[in-house]
Amino acid sequence: MGKKLLFILISVVFLKTISVGQIVETFTDGDFTSNPSWVGNTTDWIVNPSFQLQSNNTVANSTFYLSTPSLKAITAEWSFYCQLSFNPSSANYVDVYLTASASNLTSSGTTGYFVRIGNTDDEISLYRKDATGVVTKIIDGLNSTLNTSNNIMRIRVVRDAANQWVLSRDLTGTGNNFFSEGSINDATYTTSSFFGCLVKQSTVASFAQRHFFDDIEVKDYVPDIIPPVVQSATATTANMLDVLFNEPVDLASSQLVSNYVVNNGLGAPATAIRDAVNNSLVHLSFTGSFPARVNLSLMVNGVTDLSGNAINNGVAAFSFFTALQYDVVIDEIMADPTPQVALPNNDWIELKNTTAFNINLLNWRVGQSGPMPSFILKPDSFVIVCTASAVAAMSVYGPAISVTSFPGLNNSGDLVYVSSPQGTIIHAVNYSDSWYQNELKKAGGWTLEMIDTRNPCSGMSNWKASIDVKGGTPGKKNSIDGVNPDKTSPKLLRAYATDSVNIILVFDEPLDSVKAAVAASYIISDGIGAPVLAIPVSPLFDRVTLRLTAATALLQNKIYSITVTNIKDCASNSIGTTNTAQVGLPKRADSLALVINEILFNPKPNGADYVELYNRDNKIINLKNIYIANRASNGSVGSIKQLSTEDYLFFPGQFIVITTNVTAVKRDYIVQNPDAFIELPSLPSFNDDAGDVIILNEQGNIVDEVAYSDKWHFTLISNTEGVALERIDYNAKSQEAANWHSAATSAGYGTPGYKNSQYRIDANLQGEISVTPEIVSPDNDGLDDFATLNYRFPDPGYVANITIFDAVGRPVRYLQRNALSGTTGFYRWDGLGEKQQKLPVGIYIIYTEVFNGKGKTKKFKNVIVLARKQ
Repeated sequence: MGKKLLFILISVVFLKTISVGQIVETFTDGDFTSNPSWVGNTTDWIVNPSFQLQSNNTVANSTFYLSTPSLKAITAEWSFYCQLSFNPSSANYVDVYLTASASNLTSSGTTGYFVRIGNTDDEISLYRKDATGVVTKIIDGLNSTLNTSNNIMRIRVVRDAANQWVLSRDLTGTGNNFFSEGSINDATYTTSSFFGCLVKQSTVASFAQRHFFDDIEVKDYVPDIIPPVVQSATATTANMLDVLFNEPVDLASSQLVSNYVVNNGLGAPATAIRDAVNNSLVHLSFTGSFPARVNLSLMVNGVTDLSGNAINNGVAAFSFFTALQYDVVIDEIMADPTPQVALPNNDWIELKNTTAFNINLLNWRVGQSGPMPSFILKPDSFVIVCTASAVAAMSVYGPAISVTSFPGLNNSGDLVYVSSPQGTIIHAVNYSDSWYQNELKKAGGWTLEMIDTRNPCSGMSNWKASIDVKGGTPGKKNSIDGVNPDKTSPKLLRAYATDSVNIILVFDEPLDSVKAAVAASYIISDGIGAPVLAIPVSPLFDRVTLRLTAATALLQNKIYSITVTNIKDCASNSIGTTNTAQVGLPKRADSLALVINEILFNPKPNGADYVELYNRDNKIINLKNIYIANRASNGSVGSIKQLSTEDYLFFPGQFIVITTNVTAVKRDYIVQNPDAFIELPSLPSFNDDAGDVIILNEQGNIVDEVAYSDKWHFTLISNTEGVALERIDYNAKSQEAANWHSAATSAGYGTPGYKNSQYRIDANLQGEISVTPEIVSPDNDGLDDFATLNYRFPDPGYVANITIFDAVGRPVRYLQRNALSGTTGFYRWDGLGEKQQKLPVGIYIIYTEVFNGKGKTKKFKNVIVLARKQ
């Protein structure tokens, strides 16, 4: 016989031996006729669409089986998945033969060992069958294990070289949580010919076709010689510790308290109890309490696995940790993933652990979402939180977990927050698309990233659009990460009363909620003093509710002041001088209680319209009840916009500016009161040539209306773009062209939020111009470096021409040409000539000529001395 042929025959014999010696059957080939081949009552079985072996016998009181060759009997391991979708009994059970002397499992003469699933006690037990037909239970499983209507399990049996049998089961069916039913030494039969499944069923309706088998494996037993490992130790309360091992542990050794020791003087636990369901988990209880937010160490010795391997000097770090505000921060937000740059088309947020402790996010929430799964967020690490459908795509970039009802993140802005299982708000972000600080990126595809995670409360000043080429940095440090500390004191912006005993204070940033809850930090005027309660309002904590008593309740027609001291923001900056606000009970705005005082309807390029209102009444008005509108082409009131969605008090003598872009208005004009602005998502349309501005109260009644015209501007202004129309007199008629005038050049063509440049103070005053100082020395020493020309005119609308002459009458500087002036204001001369050259010391004449559109002209001469240090 040739060597080649001999090699082939040996190979065939070897493969044949392997095939009958070991079994791996998953039924993914769709049959049980080959690889391996099963024999028996083949018509009583099918492979179902889920690729499981399923019973198919519908005859009452039947016994049927399948078997396949298997020689494994000693130093062997058997495992399989089984599901009985009924409650078994003494007449309805399954015998899985691990070893059998013959293929016919129903024959009384067949010997071997089998696992019975079911029987009278609803148990999983190991039996031996002898040649006489007698069966003997050799491992008695736990009673009532299968006392349910649907039983899913994975069973494993091990027989070592010394004929020690161990029967284990996992009722989750996963194979990750085996429980030992017991062990026995039995060497009665040491050979095998077949492995198989035998079903005993009685009545048909409840039991037929409800037996399922899968993942059958028969293989060599490799003894476990590796001791268990402590995977984690988690403090569940101040004196309870859960210890999780990497495999099931022995009951006796795992419950021996001397096998566990915690440092820091805590010592051994008072009790140690293995979990009733998870054999890898042990619950420890201690008489002493764990110190909060301190890293502790657990030492484990002597705990054995189910194979008797003992752990030696196993160590696990843990801490009793209750999360506080800002221990975890939202540091990246994908609110608008389209158009895509490179990241998946999903909304998500990223969380960062800012502490030195591991934090388990189990049962944390995003807004009103479902709870988070168990996830250990390590110090200075990140996790992506999203919907379940997005986890696979986002996991490419880093750890990702899902929550049900993940909040919809509005593209233009939204409030998003995370809370701990105790309901504590850990971090909240009220973002808007202005935070991108990039017009291109705010259109979509880019994330918002926090700059400095140690400064979690500063809002827009600590956020920008990502600069990463992918459009964001999920799962890793932000692309704009840097040092950006908050060194600014919190400010009290305003206050309002929801009723006579409840006052809300509004701050410009989140506060330290502990400090903000001290009632003595708030003093109310007129003898009220401190409130009885101060309650920081979650989730942002940028508001505080003050509670008064009935005896100190606010009175009608009275304005109170509130002073705040000793509070801090979340960066520990104490409140500064912006710590007072007015409050009172508002009333309805009647006709002309507030008036339209200034209108910018033709803004600069990239600018924004604005309307300024003035409260000319003695009543407090709630801007939540005020609306701005225009008129449609048919004359009807339309495009109605509410000024504020929350209570916003407008006090007598105050100005408020309504616009869609506060940043643009502050950029284009001098702003004396930065807080006198309300930004709306949109305004009614105000045309550049003519239009209507209407103010309504909550009843829809007109409070004030102006039908403006571009022709109301000063005649000599050739380009009115960016020039606001100002009301001259609050008490004069609104719809009167003579009561409106272009804002002064000296005021930058607009006075949003403060008194108009054209406001008429006293019509009887004579025009005058004064110059200070009388001697100017333009040497940049900080003393009299320039001259100020202060003016005052009886009416608005004067145009000024100012020329500087030397002592012999020669013009040396044309300071102003056709400058539109308010009723009061100033101009400055820096002591330089027309070509910005130094002028000789000496006497100079400032000649001012003013005129208005009515033909009135005034001329002024002022003398000034130009001096210079030698």
